[in-house]
Amino acid sequence: MALDMVGEERITAPIEKVWEALNDPEVLKECIPGCQSLVKTDDGLAATVVLKVGPIKATFDGTVTLSNLNPPNGYTISGEGKGGIAGFAKGGADVSLTADGPDATILKYTARADVGGKIAQLGNRLIDSTSKKLAGQFFSTFGEKVGVA
Repeated sequence: MALDMVGEERITAPIEKVWEALNDPEVLKECIPGCQSLVKTDDGLAATVVLKVGPIKATFDGTVTLSNLNPPNGYTISGEGKGGIAGFAKGGADVSLTADGPDATILKYTARADVGGKIAQLGNRLIDSTSKKLAGQFFSTFGEKVGVA
């Protein structure tokens, strides 16, 4: 079951600072909902994320990779995790950054999510709303952490 989401955040920080944060595992860990650990590996990042979708709570172990790097204008972030009997989740986002003057950045994203297994049986509406909520939480938390109030 695949889902697509689009969104935009205005972050009160210069584009270079936003780019650095998008590549910082510590910042990403703090922004990914339910992220227990995020560790740099040779070919990306290893992640453990605990998610609750409806009545199912599962721990997903997986990988996060950054590709299509175009500093400081954007990249593609993608992840894949297995949650045992709960199933699997794959997702990613194309992220683009545009300077909005010297001290602000517009971050736009197009995110995709795909789930299978027991979680997929919960129904499209629940998964769709949960996916949109998680994507929104990630990018709004990112904007709060990186931006200057």
